[in-house]
Amino acid sequence: MKIVFSSNSSWSVYNFRLNLLHELSKRGYTVIIVAPPGEYLNKLKDNGFEISPIEINNYSKGILDNLHLIYKLYLKYKYLKPDIVLHNAIKPNIYGSLVCRFLQIPVINNISGLGSLFIGDSYLKKIAVFFYRLSQKKAFRVFFQNQFDFDLFLNLKIINTYQAALIPGSGVDLERFKPKKKLFFDNSLKFCFVGRLIKDKGIYEYIEAAEKIKEKYSNVKFYILGEMMPQNPNSISQIDLNNWQNKKTIHYLGKTDFVENELNKFDCVVLPSYREGLSRVLLEASSMAIPIITTNVPGCVDVVENNINGFVAKVKDIDDLILQIEKIINLSKIERDIMGENGRKIIENKFDEKIVINSYLKTIEDVIKKNN
Repeated sequence: MKIVFSSNSSWSVYNFRLNLLHELSKRGYTVIIVAPPGEYLNKLKDNGFEISPIEINNYSKGILDNLHLIYKLYLKYKYLKPDIVLHNAIKPNIYGSLVCRFLQIPVINNISGLGSLFIGDSYLKKIAVFFYRLSQKKAFRVFFQNQFDFDLFLNLKIINTYQAALIPGSGVDLERFKPKKKLFFDNSLKFCFVGRLIKDKGIYEYIEAAEKIKEKYSNVKFYILGEMMPQNPNSISQIDLNNWQNKKTIHYLGKTDFVENELNKFDCVVLPSYREGLSRVLLEASSMAIPIITTNVPGCVDVVENNINGFVAKVKDIDDLILQIEKIINLSKIERDIMGENGRKIIENKFDEKIVINSYLKTIEDVIKKNN
């Protein structure tokens, strides 16, 4: 049995899906990764998986570019002859599913996020809905990572109820992301934004809140951990990042593949995002017993229980974000520790990675039964 895992990012496959892929291999499936070439695709190869590189421009909305991608996926899948294709991310979910429908290959899709297209109500959103409806019609299963996206697709009649299933994001490896002794180098209270450095993650709100908080509290520090995304039209500029560092508003830590080694340096993780599939960093921070602050939007509010494992701010509301940060500042260490412990319990009960892996395994078995 040959299974293709198709994504627009080999980095995300390596960082978020590696345990799933290993479990598929243990079950005797041949796993082939179709994703953009680079360092992380090579790492997947080093882990024993077959790879089949494909170039994907994630930010192109041009008709010719997308038609060319459909053609490349058609050639790829026709050559590989997979028994099942697992799609992840927007373009593989849409264009890969259209190709599989033509080639009569069963597909299992994962709506890991709807992107900036679904923020607001533009004509591009209407086009996206049309293509989702066209492409998902014959999908064997469509996994959703939050209830809002699940309900949205049903209400827009993109999918039928029998196709849809809700899973807890990509889940968390509870052994990798477990509580550790905090690394304190001074007596300051440390907040960290973790994520790609793009506008939609709420990074500008985070910076403005940090500037105002630092005017009032001398023992508070703010950090950013994440990758610059210059190819993304919503990316922050290098000039802005340099200015923030020069003014000592934040300390920029760059990016890492071992985020668990960084998270335990902080007292709170802040993600004022405009929308998520299901925020991975909020899951990871909570799993490590670190309080979180996030916004009342899909994919974020699913992880936080207000006043239990963190606080919820209104989206794009700097004053409210400041208020929630001050709540953390005014907690005692014991109260913050209790909040962190609550987060760990929530992750153990609802977001264990094994839940996600078992959902995939069960669905693949259902596909096999149906086709035999």
